Amino acid sequence: MFRLTQYMRELVHPTPVRRRSGPVKPVVIWNLTRTCNLRCRHCYTTSADVPFPGELSHEQAMGVLDDLAGFGIPALILSGGEPLSRFDFFPLAERARELGFRHLSLSTNGTKVAENINRLADLSFDYVGISLDGIGQMNDWFRGVDGAFDAALAGVRACKAKGVKVGLRFTITEDNADMLPAMIDLCDAEGVDKFYLSHLVYAGRGNKNRGEDTERARTRKAMSLLIDRAWVAVAEDQPLEIVTGNNDADAVWFLRWVKRNFPAPRAAHVAQHLEAWGGNSSGLGVANIDPQGRVHPDTYWSDYTVGSVKDTPFSTLWTGSDPMLATLRQRPRPLKGRCGVCAFKDICGGNTRIRALQVTGDPWAEDPACYLTNAEIGVDEADRIAVTPFRGKSHDPEHRFL
Repeated sequence: MFRLTQYMRELVHPTPVRRRSGPVKPVVIWNLTRTCNLRCRHCYTTSADVPFPGELSHEQAMGVLDDLAGFGIPALILSGGEPLSRFDFFPLAERARELGFRHLSLSTNGTKVAENINRLADLSFDYVGISLDGIGQMNDWFRGVDGAFDAALAGVRACKAKGVKVGLRFTITEDNADMLPAMIDLCDAEGVDKFYLSHLVYAGRGNKNRGEDTERARTRKAMSLLIDRAWVAVAEDQPLEIVTGNNDADAVWFLRWVKRNFPAPRAAHVAQHLEAWGGNSSGLGVANIDPQGRVHPDTYWSDYTVGSVKDTPFSTLWTGSDPMLATLRQRPRPLKGRCGVCAFKDICGGNTRIRALQVTGDPWAEDPACYLTNAEIGVDEADRIAVTPFRGKSHDPEHRFL
């Protein structure tokens, strides 16, 4: 996740750069269930409104919570499917709160929030993220159910009425990109605390629909709009926080804006903060547990499994000798193509590896969704020819990832 507003504030109120030291405990995104009452076109878990076999039992899930708390993860995000569709969601959430996780969040489609707001408010979630992919009928088309927009908006309003911090998550594609200004206006009108722009990731139904990924010009336009809006919020001390996800090139695009608009010392300060952040954190600062208990480097990388919490505690799996996790934690990573010769890979971290894997069969190839030009990332044509990314698909399950 790229916290645009956080780094924008460094231009106004600079703070010391803090670099990672020692082993990093990950933010854990836990998909509690694949069951969901919506049918989203870009769903990375390919969820549906049916029960799925093999999901963790109540006892197994409670054991996972105990292990995560003992491991000392910095944040736990309960997700789905639709997490509120899980039969024991509230007992699990209550246990999570009792265990004292430093940050406990809910990621939901929002349609069940209003009817459950009293129980959710009693749990004192630090943050509730609600997904909307446009206004009105556009959202309902994306999410496959009429009335989904109104139900989710009711959830937003219920959170605000109860004093629960709430954000909107918007996955931008070719079809809904023109609605981005309206989504920001909706945040302002409803007093939303955070806006999260998610770039499309080629996983689940999102992989099947990757032809809808916005063209580079649209992505650049969207990011420029968000940067302008974030600057207004920071300069005028407005509350809306803006973050983006699943395209770490956003940080480089932002740094270019800073260099154009601020003196060199301030740009250098921001660059140091971005380098300390390090970009893509799959397998390092973020982890995923899927509904069946399998552990993955991130929420979109379902075809690579570190192990299962049914057999081994998460804490043991995450600190073990898994080769993919070890490689993801390298800095720099063994990147190829444009990513391998990019002048900003210390900031971007190589962007989203699952997109490279889906398109080329090689997780270390260049990310096809990087929207910066060769000149903008310091790559000349000679470099581009010398480091041609892998284009074939490997069928060897071992060598495919190493």
